[in-house]
Amino acid sequence: MLPRHTFNATVVWKLLVELLAKSGVKSAAQSARLPFALESIYHLLQRLRHRLDRVRACLCRRQKAPDSLQSDPLLQTAEHLQCVFAGSLCPLSEFQLAFQQPLLG
Repeated sequence: MLPRHTFNATVVWKLLVELLAKSGVKSAAQSARLPFALESIYHLLQRLRHRLDRVRACLCRRQKAPDSLQSDPLLQTAEHLQCVFAGSLCPLSEFQLAFQQPLLG
């Protein structure tokens, strides 16, 4: 669960996985079948972007960032989460458990 939010980390992870596979936020949100308005999804992604420095610092303590073809730092972070928490169904949940800090602050 993400503190102070009505959705959980699994929903956010599903969106990030779709963003890695799709070229746009709208198509990723439609594929993930999220129950939110598109404006809410853009707001969520903006909040995630504001936390990337803290997330990446934690991840780099565990493992060097993988080489990436992504130009978007958010998607690079999603790939880094996949590497650090390989085999996990929801790397975002694992991140929160491992580092004892909420993803969205």
